[in-house]
Amino acid sequence: MRLNDDLNVRAVVHARNLDWIPSPTKGVDRRMLFRIGEEKARATSIVRYAPDSHFPRHTHTGGEEFLVLDGVFQDESGDFPEGSYVRNPPGTGHAPGSDGGCVIFVKLWQFRAEDEARTVRRPGEGEPAALRPGVAASTVLFDDGHERVMLEDWRPGAEVGIANPRGLELLVLSGSFSDGTGTFERWSWLRLPAGTDLAAVTGAEGARVWYKSAPLLLEGVVLF
Repeated sequence: MRLNDDLNVRAVVHARNLDWIPSPTKGVDRRMLFRIGEEKARATSIVRYAPDSHFPRHTHTGGEEFLVLDGVFQDESGDFPEGSYVRNPPGTGHAPGSDGGCVIFVKLWQFRAEDEARTVRRPGEGEPAALRPGVAASTVLFDDGHERVMLEDWRPGAEVGIANPRGLELLVLSGSFSDGTGTFERWSWLRLPAGTDLAAVTGAEGARVWYKSAPLLLEGVVLF
């Protein structure tokens, strides 16, 4: 399966408008944003766990990165409430699930082979970053020189820009913005190739966004 696999062009998915697609595990469904492969895939998805659903224990050979969008995600290492950001490097494993149900944004098989550090940011954790015009709060969730992952709150009715020298991927967590081509609301996903800057104008409630500045396919990425 190949979905939004041309990394040289702009990609947009308004994920709230998609149907949920069942995974092989009962109670776990997906909305697919980017995919190269079948069940073993380089993939970006929004995944929903029904209450009391659990995946069998498995290893993430290519690494796993996720942000909890709703509810509480759980595995052997603890409980991760909404707003938690986790990077499980290549070779790590777990048996994930959720007693009460949850939704996560997850990226698989998109780590560099040399990326061996586990990162956990609980809600409110991270390093504050310098504010740009229109930005009320900016937090660095991860930065290793190859990838810079941010969580930002944008003011209502503001013009906000993001320079994009390497590649940009963004998910709207709440609120909305427009970029001249359309409106992006909760769970809208946008990916821009390097050199295409983002010029956003927020709606009346402002916007909270997660975004990553990095090559859209990292050099040295783990191979299947």
